[in-house]
Amino acid sequence: MSQILEPTPELSRALHERVVENNSESSLVSRLQGKNKELQTQSVDTYQQFWTTDSQETEQNRTSMYKTLTNTYYNLATDFYEYGWGESFHFARKSHNETLRESIRRHEHFLFDYARIKEGMRVLDVGCGVGGPARECIRYTGAHVTGLNNNDYQIERANIYARKHEQQEYSQFVKGDFMKMPFAENEFDAVYAFEATCHAPALKDVYAQMYRVLKPGGYFAIYEWCLTDKFDENNAEHKRLALAIEHGDGIAKLFSTRVALQAAKDAGFEIELAKDIAHDTTVGNELPWYGDLDAGMASFSGLQSFACSRIGRVFTSNAVKILEKVGIIPKGTVQVQDVLMTAADSLVNGAKQQIFTPMYLIVGRKPLN
Repeated sequence: MSQILEPTPELSRALHERVVENNSESSLVSRLQGKNKELQTQSVDTYQQFWTTDSQETEQNRTSMYKTLTNTYYNLATDFYEYGWGESFHFARKSHNETLRESIRRHEHFLFDYARIKEGMRVLDVGCGVGGPARECIRYTGAHVTGLNNNDYQIERANIYARKHEQQEYSQFVKGDFMKMPFAENEFDAVYAFEATCHAPALKDVYAQMYRVLKPGGYFAIYEWCLTDKFDENNAEHKRLALAIEHGDGIAKLFSTRVALQAAKDAGFEIELAKDIAHDTTVGNELPWYGDLDAGMASFSGLQSFACSRIGRVFTSNAVKILEKVGIIPKGTVQVQDVLMTAADSLVNGAKQQIFTPMYLIVGRKPLN
């Protein structure tokens, strides 16, 4: 690989400094315009180097450098995520006439209930993003939530939102690697993760860290991104889709549901539930999780539904091309948008072929002894 620009805290401050000083309602254009153009372009070049080929050596580079891969990805993608998806970076099945935000909130409540989170508990959110689920957990349960994240920019965004919602006393956001968590053993009453531990190079190791910091008798609940049993390693189209999802979402390697379940067991958890809920069509979950991404199912119930729809993505892509061409936003931004466009299409196709799920639910308990 050529020269890699490491996403250090110093780089994050230099890259995002003008943006972080703005309030949380700043527009996508103003955020992109406020980036350090040289560092933004170099960050794009760094990220794309991880995807020059689909060889085993390139995959090994992504796995061994997972922190650089994921941090660089979120330095580039976070502003687009917030624009298109809001403060919670995960999917959810929807009910008829339900907005995207309403479905996401309901999906979060399910996981909080599975984790048995109650008022006054100390809870860990692993891979907390900009803190959307953590803030909803505080509102819904009354717990104190610690968000763990290895990306400096997202921690800054999370703290901005915490101040905006006056939740500073009920939350904290900690910089750290979830493969080596900066917490003591048996520190938290419950731990959860929303579609975040897929960035780990080995699921057993990150689950083992969650087990270590969880108090005996406490619950672990996650939604995991996985390849399903219908994924065929010898099917070229399946492999292409999996690689496109990995590339578009900053993931070193996707694992199967079987690997995820065994990893949770090997970490020490007593498994109470393991289920792919991506195809749960019970009342209240009639619409698929990828509906807002799907060209044939565009929903315009709100700005975010439009922004993440196919039509909205094309609109954003064309706007980004014009803004980059006239020099308002950094070079390489079009590449970022193209990667996200490909990712969205691949997620939809992977879901329709039932080879991918973003919501493999695992609920486990740490034994009392």
